[in-house]
Amino acid sequence: MRKLGFAEMNSFVAIAERSSFAKAASHLGISRSTLSETIRGLEEKLGVRLLNRTTRSVALTEVGERLLAELRPALDSFEAAVESINVFRDKPAGNLRLTVPRPAAKMVIEPILAKFLAAYPAISLEIITDSALTDIVRDRFDAGIRPGHRLEQDMIAVRVGADARPTIVASPDYLLRHPRPKIPADLQGHNCIRQRFASGAMHRWMFEKRGKSLEVIVKGSLTVSDDLAIPAALDGVGIARLPSCLVDTLIEQGRLVPLLEDWAPRSVGFYLYYPSRRQTPAALQVLVDFLRAHALDGSDPKSG
Repeated sequence: MRKLGFAEMNSFVAIAERSSFAKAASHLGISRSTLSETIRGLEEKLGVRLLNRTTRSVALTEVGERLLAELRPALDSFEAAVESINVFRDKPAGNLRLTVPRPAAKMVIEPILAKFLAAYPAISLEIITDSALTDIVRDRFDAGIRPGHRLEQDMIAVRVGADARPTIVASPDYLLRHPRPKIPADLQGHNCIRQRFASGAMHRWMFEKRGKSLEVIVKGSLTVSDDLAIPAALDGVGIARLPSCLVDTLIEQGRLVPLLEDWAPRSVGFYLYYPSRRQTPAALQVLVDFLRAHALDGSDPKSG
């Protein structure tokens, strides 16, 4: 059998973990046709089929499952070996993949992004904006940012900023046509724009006042993601519950009106989380330190 190369193994793992040639090719920075040729060549060398593929799906064969199980530890060891030389550099280097919800991207990442990249030019960041409860181990992310109440117990978590306090809003046009809600229970008589996570779970409409917490089960004709909730609210479709950082400017402009302001729930804080490891990658550690510095002093973190 001809000798196998690391690039071939890495290509196979990328496809296996994403169940998609297109996503794997994008991750590896190569064309889909090049990736397909690489996998065909790998299967020819091994003399077995590793992947069952149709026009719509990609799935591992039994042989592919076994190969993936054997390769994962080897690739982890390879990454650890490469990471070990970081201690000999003047500054950390490497690639970091992060999964971040949109409010955290704006409130936590955006303020430090330019300064961090300037301070550590050898580090490359890949930031995926997604509110889903992503399995960062399965999807090969180095870390993620989520509100504290949405973290898995087996993760290392570091607070890196205040949570995006939710604000209940509606357009002036909607409020001309409907009575303004005075207490959370009044929302049950309104058309509310609901939001659903990619996992299938619905955003919960929680409220708090003078230590009293309650949840309102709202109804509405539209269920969307964050990206569509704002324009729907602006168009007068209904009442929306959105992070303050995404609607503050629209409120200042008079395009949206805040509601039930004295019932705003407490902020729980955003946390950067990552799997427990014997050795945290140097690039990830400096990002953690950078974000913590910013969260602690409330201003620009010290670079360098």
